[in-house]
Amino acid sequence: MLQIGFIRENRDFVVERLGVKHFADAESKIDSVIALDNQRRNTQTELDSIKAEANRLAKEIGMLFKQGKTAEAEELKARTGECKAKEKELGEQLSKIESDLRDILLTIPNLPNKDVPCGKTAEDNEIVHQEGEIPTLYEGAVEHWTLCAKYDIIDFELGTKITGAGFPVYKSQGAKLQRSLINFFLDEAGKNGFTEVQPPLMVNEASALATGQLPDKEGQMYGIPLDGFYMIPTAEVPVTNIFRDTIQKQSNLPISCCAYSQCFRREAGSYGKDVRGLNRLHQFDKVEIVCIDTPEHSYEQLEVMKNHVAGLLRKLELPFRILRLCGGDMSFTSAITYDFEVYSAAQKRWLEVSSVSNFETYQANRLKLRYKDENNKTQLAHTLNGSALALPRIVAALLENNQTENGIRIPKALQAYFGAETII
Repeated sequence: MLQIGFIRENRDFVVERLGVKHFADAESKIDSVIALDNQRRNTQTELDSIKAEANRLAKEIGMLFKQGKTAEAEELKARTGECKAKEKELGEQLSKIESDLRDILLTIPNLPNKDVPCGKTAEDNEIVHQEGEIPTLYEGAVEHWTLCAKYDIIDFELGTKITGAGFPVYKSQGAKLQRSLINFFLDEAGKNGFTEVQPPLMVNEASALATGQLPDKEGQMYGIPLDGFYMIPTAEVPVTNIFRDTIQKQSNLPISCCAYSQCFRREAGSYGKDVRGLNRLHQFDKVEIVCIDTPEHSYEQLEVMKNHVAGLLRKLELPFRILRLCGGDMSFTSAITYDFEVYSAAQKRWLEVSSVSNFETYQANRLKLRYKDENNKTQLAHTLNGSALALPRIVAALLENNQTENGIRIPKALQAYFGAETII
């Protein structure tokens, strides 16, 4: 959530940066925020004045009673009643104004960093790095969904019978490959200084609001209305909320966490060939990395996280590229995002497998996540997160790129986890 003070002091800049995200009605929304904040300030000033008058009268009444001037004291008590009634009225007005102000602020996205390109769609994203050789497959190579059926390792039809489309059943060597990747990703994160946590798979409304899933992504989340819970779309939500309403010591930063979880997304409106097989699921496995840092060092931490993800893809021997997302393709909460894509040789296209983002103070303001700086002053922290990695499209690319006429080769880095060199 943007800070009101920053909006007031930088109104034109805020409107301009929201334009980079192509946020509709940016100017009118920001002006509404400033107008409501003016009302809030004026109402607060009037309320403070009434409270001061009530306190002054209470002291005067006490003095009059001590002096035996009962009639005069009773006269002033009537005025005190008027003050209390006005105080109640102003208090209710203030609560309504603050609620309206918060509701508008929750609908305004984060400002994009100065390095974010001003584009509208994924076609406008910038490729900032690419490495790895695109594999040449043997004649007769097929897409991963055909491989899954051939080797009986992932059953999409069975998952549809049990639950619905987008909920596959991993079997035999397919289940083992999933477990191998999860353990590999967690071990690599541990080697690189990330502390593992195992969070809940459901969060309450306060947690979803704090990280920005609500109200922006409510339609994409699976809700449990009876209990007021939501199934997590990513471990970012519960892990980041570990630090909600806390004040960290600067000496403890950066804080780096990793977590494996299943993720649940409705993916409403997703249709066609791009969602076939493992390309887009409603339930999937992912290892997430989350960092908390100071504003001065968060962009260094972003590079650490990007390098970590790149290292995983190198060890999996997958060709990949890194894209800096344009304003129109970024998430609601992000200040800057880098997507990692791997090349799927059988599908002949790039598949997104990770997003690494810096949210700057946007989430921290919602979370009330702060730290004490060297001057013992309380400041908002910066939050960052990234996929390291999401499994479905990694599995798709591994199966497709490593298929041979005699089986599917397992990358060397995974062989000790998988217990074999080939899926046969």
